[in-house]
Amino acid sequence: MTLAIAGMSVGAFAQDSDPVQKYSVATNSFWSNWFIQLGGDWHAWYPDEEHGRDFHKGIGLLSKERRTFGASAAIGKWFTPGLGLRTKFQAWQGKSMDKQTGVYNKFDMWILNEHIMFNLSNLLCGYNPNRVWNVIPFMGGGVSRNMSANLYAMQLSAGIQSTWRLGKHANFYLEAGWNRMEEDFTLVEGTALSKIHHNRGWEDKDNDIYAEVGLTFNLGKATWDKVPDVDAIKALSQSQIDALNAQLNDANAENARLKNLLANQPKPEAPKAVKEFVTTPVSVFFNINRTNIASQKDLVNVQAVAKYAKENGSKLAVTGYADSATGNAEINQRLSEGRAATVADELVKLGVDRSNISTVGKGGVDDLSPISFNRRATVQVVE
Repeated sequence: MTLAIAGMSVGAFAQDSDPVQKYSVATNSFWSNWFIQLGGDWHAWYPDEEHGRDFHKGIGLLSKERRTFGASAAIGKWFTPGLGLRTKFQAWQGKSMDKQTGVYNKFDMWILNEHIMFNLSNLLCGYNPNRVWNVIPFMGGGVSRNMSANLYAMQLSAGIQSTWRLGKHANFYLEAGWNRMEEDFTLVEGTALSKIHHNRGWEDKDNDIYAEVGLTFNLGKATWDKVPDVDAIKALSQSQIDALNAQLNDANAENARLKNLLANQPKPEAPKAVKEFVTTPVSVFFNINRTNIASQKDLVNVQAVAKYAKENGSKLAVTGYADSATGNAEINQRLSEGRAATVADELVKLGVDRSNISTVGKGGVDDLSPISFNRRATVQVVE
């Protein structure tokens, strides 16, 4: 019984919360899980002159010779809770100082990147739509342009983003990243060094390091439905079946116990069948001043009373009457007694034991109308 109750409890819990896989979710439609990002950046430019030429060596990361500010916008989509793609556009005005001349070289710059994004929080800890903090590294590449020198180049980028959930459709984020150019975009002495390329390999690259703060806006459906854990559900269903079987076995055992108890009960004695008979008196009528029965038809009902009395050993009471309108009291008493005796003799003839018959005469009466109905004798079952 305990196993059955436990199984039913588990079943009730399963209905409220079916087991799901921690790391698996159902695939959403193409139009789900899109997002846009808007942010502001702080940039530090590291030109290739710092590699082997020492033009910028010794200039601090936050010094005015390096820092500039810009803006960014991005659109992306999460294909799974842990993997997404983002197209990001950044624009700013970079600057670099020529140590030989002390002149700041300013240039307008934009970068368009395609990033692969990895949500480590979901990948390592499982998807949780209500998680407040997520860590998202990314990497990718794209195209960059120095608009001041009208130069294009391919570049690579990488970074990490930290997001905080503000609500179902909005997140706040901080991002740190690195953009590495394929060509020299720094202007020195008014000339783009990429036009007088020196082929210095690893050192012939420009770098941009940035920090960014912004907001992410989730578009449409931003959540994922977790995949049911089929194995766990099967195990849970089996436990419910086992519990129900245990409950059924308990019920069968109790049923068998009750049947055995009932089979061993002493059988009660069947009550003696006793037929009931209407106790209303049956009348036999007589002619005036006579003690012999007026019509043998009146004995039909007497026969039924006699049969009942014989089968059940009942006692009968026979009462005689005369009408008070004729004769005197002495004659009427004698007539009533004679009429009772006549009916008693008929009962004996019908098989009733004489000891079970009592007779009495009531004399003249006027109980019935017309008066002739009082010339009678009655038979009644008394016990």
